[in-house]
Amino acid sequence: MEHLIPVTTPLAIVLGILLPSVFIHMRPYVPWLFGVMTFSGALKLRAAEFGETIRRPSPILLYFVSSHLLMPVAAILVTSLVFTDQDLIAGFVLLFSGPTAVSGFIWVSIFKGDKALCLTLILLDTILAPLVVPGTVSILMGTKTTMDMSGIAISLLFMVVVPTIIGVILNEASRQRLPVMVSPYLDPGAKVCLMLVIAANAAAVAPGVRLDDPLIWKTALVVILLTIAGFSIVKLVSVIGKCRAEKGITMIISGGLRNNSAVMTIAVTFFPEAAALPTLLSIVFQQTIAALMGRLFVGRKSEERKVKNEK
Repeated sequence: MEHLIPVTTPLAIVLGILLPSVFIHMRPYVPWLFGVMTFSGALKLRAAEFGETIRRPSPILLYFVSSHLLMPVAAILVTSLVFTDQDLIAGFVLLFSGPTAVSGFIWVSIFKGDKALCLTLILLDTILAPLVVPGTVSILMGTKTTMDMSGIAISLLFMVVVPTIIGVILNEASRQRLPVMVSPYLDPGAKVCLMLVIAANAAAVAPGVRLDDPLIWKTALVVILLTIAGFSIVKLVSVIGKCRAEKGITMIISGGLRNNSAVMTIAVTFFPEAAALPTLLSIVFQQTIAALMGRLFVGRKSEERKVKNEK
């Protein structure tokens, strides 16, 4: 199911748009479903790995500079030139201010990156999201769009921070035995929760999605280009920062991927309808772009290291 994410996530959007009357009833349960997803991922995180990585903070600092400073600024500069709708621009800023995706750990594992660093970035980015996301959007957008900053922060706390902390504590308290026992049953359920969350959020914006509207295709093109730019910016920063190969791979994947399910939930709940469109389209393309950018930037190097290690 993890390897089918590039297929299941767009399928969930299609279901939500085609059957809005069915999935719109799931909206009240989205925070709880999202909490289950976050808890499932956090249950595999170890505080010890976090501690070891935090002692060498330069890759973490470079990640935050590129992912939460350079990329949101690039998003608002580009979209301000292309669009006039401030709510739509706010949606792009919100998307590229979001925390890294938990699914990044899968790609980091595939491309032989630094797993401990990846888990640390997921943990830190998730915990700081209630401050970073509303803060970034507020600074860059100002009064140009209406938003409930405290509501956004509380929602992120409930959906991502609290389940993450509980998951890490239970993992440590059980000495890593609990994930072994429950993950084979919990993980498939979490993937179903992901599809339900996406379908429910898609159902909420379905009335405004018309494929014959040129704005949809224009927005999709900008989403694709900015997502590619996100991977490229982190790649450039990792090269300038002279990060080791494994750490550079992790930075590229973590910096390019966004937890767009969380971002879309925030957009649908706290922003005007247009703000959800960039994230809705990002869900369609993000995992495919991650696979392509991974092959482009790190695929060959990871294969060369694998052959070298085997020798």
